[in-house]
Amino acid sequence: MDLLVVGINHTTAPVSLREKIAFTPDQISNALQSLVNEVELQELAILSTCNRTEVYAIHGHNEPDLIIDWLAQQHAVPATTIKASTYTHWGHSAVKHIMRVASGLDSMVLGEPQILGQLKDCFNYADASNTLGTSLNRLSQYTYRIAKKVRTSTAIGQHPVSVASAAVDLAGQLFENVSDCHALLIGAGDTTELVARHLRNAGIAKMVIANRTRSNAEKIAAEVGAIATDLTDLTERLVDADIVISATSSPLPVLGKGIVERALKPRKHKPIFMVDLAVPRDIEPEVDSLADVYLYSVDDLQQIISQNMENRQEAALEAEAIIEVAVNEFQQSNKSLDAVDLLVKFRNLHEQIKNDELSSALNRLEKGEDPESVLTHFANKLTNKIVHTPSVQLKQASIEGRTDIFGAVEDLYQLGNEDPNEKEQ
Repeated sequence: MDLLVVGINHTTAPVSLREKIAFTPDQISNALQSLVNEVELQELAILSTCNRTEVYAIHGHNEPDLIIDWLAQQHAVPATTIKASTYTHWGHSAVKHIMRVASGLDSMVLGEPQILGQLKDCFNYADASNTLGTSLNRLSQYTYRIAKKVRTSTAIGQHPVSVASAAVDLAGQLFENVSDCHALLIGAGDTTELVARHLRNAGIAKMVIANRTRSNAEKIAAEVGAIATDLTDLTERLVDADIVISATSSPLPVLGKGIVERALKPRKHKPIFMVDLAVPRDIEPEVDSLADVYLYSVDDLQQIISQNMENRQEAALEAEAIIEVAVNEFQQSNKSLDAVDLLVKFRNLHEQIKNDELSSALNRLEKGEDPESVLTHFANKLTNKIVHTPSVQLKQASIEGRTDIFGAVEDLYQLGNEDPNEKEQ
């Protein structure tokens, strides 16, 4: 299997270039058909996300430059610009790269799980477009199994490495059943949206999003099934909140010690988990002195994330070892399959020669020719046809100085210097 990977990602190209050569799901089918025909590839798949665009091809003898030129034409970007940010992998290295991508080892956020689903979509698009083929299909199925093994055998994805995921993870450590909690999110920016999604994934059904501009809060609330409200409603909403996460751009705190203290009284010692993701801070530091309040700042989360990143790095070493073994096993199994394919072709060729000569001999026998003469002719013709092509190729190899082929033939037919008819004593 002659596997080639050509691509760019977040480590080799800025977002301004990555977005120019990305493909939307609606564009993938036409792109596959165009590339497989223009570059005459045997099999093809294209992975395109916000952080990478990669071409996976069973290539024959085509050069990466042809694929880069095609990308340039497709997106009206100079080929030199793309080439400067492009990496290529062949054979063993290409298989390893794809397995690392599937396992989250090549992601911007180490160990992130979304890439495996995106890779599955990539191969599904190729399958639907009839560009997948036997080799890429086999590689994809094997890769899925290895990515799953990495997930289950290591802690690569068990330690949150973003402030949003770390905040939600901490909440899960404080409350026995986080899905029963009420959450109050203050702000309506990207961070709040990400936190809301993490909370929804954690099973929290009761969520309020408060923002100075209510319409912005309503947009996020509509996406995650939350309630939108104004900042003026904070005092009332705080009473019911078990989890409070704030991320506004306000220059002054939006939650002071007094408002939190008043909210605690009717809660009767039910704890409030609070995370301040804003800089400058949204929650007055003095709030942390109140009983039943557990307040974390961005710095607190960064310490947790740093430790979690170290844990993921350790898990990544384990994952790399799993992948290295898997790549070697996959390559060995491919070699075995190549040998089987060659043996089938070898046997079919000689079966055809035998059948042709046997049919001719039987026809002569039916006409009443001398059996001994027919059998002698059959044996001679069969031998001549079997050795003709190899003999021609050996002579040509000798003329071209390809003497290595002589040793291969000796090994293949066990010629050596002994009499092939001599029996072992």
